[in-house]
Amino acid sequence: MGFAHIPVLLGETLEALVIQPDGTYVDCTAGGGGHSSAIATRLGPDGRLVSLDRDPSAVSAATARIEATLADTPEAERPTWSVTHTPFSGFERVLGSLGLEPGSIDGVLADLGVSSPQLDHADRGFSFSSDGPLDMRMDPTSGPIAAELVATLDERDLADAIFRLADERGSRRIARTLVQARAEAPITTTAQLADLVSKALGGRRGARIHPATKTFQALRLLVNGELDELSVLLEAVPRWLRVGGRFAVITFHSGEDRPVKRRFVDLSKGCVCPPSSPICTCGKKPQMKLIGRKGLVASDAETSANPRSRTARLRVIEKLEGNDEG
Repeated sequence: MGFAHIPVLLGETLEALVIQPDGTYVDCTAGGGGHSSAIATRLGPDGRLVSLDRDPSAVSAATARIEATLADTPEAERPTWSVTHTPFSGFERVLGSLGLEPGSIDGVLADLGVSSPQLDHADRGFSFSSDGPLDMRMDPTSGPIAAELVATLDERDLADAIFRLADERGSRRIARTLVQARAEAPITTTAQLADLVSKALGGRRGARIHPATKTFQALRLLVNGELDELSVLLEAVPRWLRVGGRFAVITFHSGEDRPVKRRFVDLSKGCVCPPSSPICTCGKKPQMKLIGRKGLVASDAETSANPRSRTARLRVIEKLEGNDEG
């Protein structure tokens, strides 16, 4: 599978990470290697880049792109770099295996969601734009596929997942329709699922997006355990950052953005004593500071060139001195 991918908010991300030539940086979502290769070009021989991805195709693509990007750089001037196959839950294990320690990382990037190559290849089952198997696994080497979940979840659990993970108000109608349909024949393709969801919701009805968009989003998040993986990463990163180190996260929908925003706000919050308390007794100090409260969005020029960047939002926090507990 080809893995050509346009990195979103590239300039803004590089600026936010304040990359130092001798720094150590982690790209948790290597994808096609766009962000990783750009970071690598800004590092010197004392710099280090650790790239991670749960999709084996992305690992191969990112490795090839970084190699090509650094091909004209003399060996003695290149940074140390690696690309490892792992989900977010392997973040600490991989860094430890490379000899890195908590408090030693200058910057961490996570570009969340599904990538363009995953969407564009019908055999991955992420999109209804062309028919394909109902798979949706970011790592096609492990875990249940979406078709299995659609076939086995009871109606209530299916409805709850679609509502909770995608804010789909028609979740109960959708779940009822899917359960009735699977009693007649297995739902195994993206076209089948999209058609059933459309029927459950009465077609497009003037909506700007396809009626099946949110259902596909919810199933993808469920198949890959994305919010659980994200929670692990949001908890782990602060203790690995050095003072002044930055954590940048790019989200694409509210289901991803909400937990990131909540965690960042919590990390940047100090005293939590009641307003009626005359003095602080909790002793809580902010661990991080927010870099811009609302985050950054793609420019008109970028959204015009790359429509998939239109919902992207970049949030950034920086570690403060004397707060290593994460």
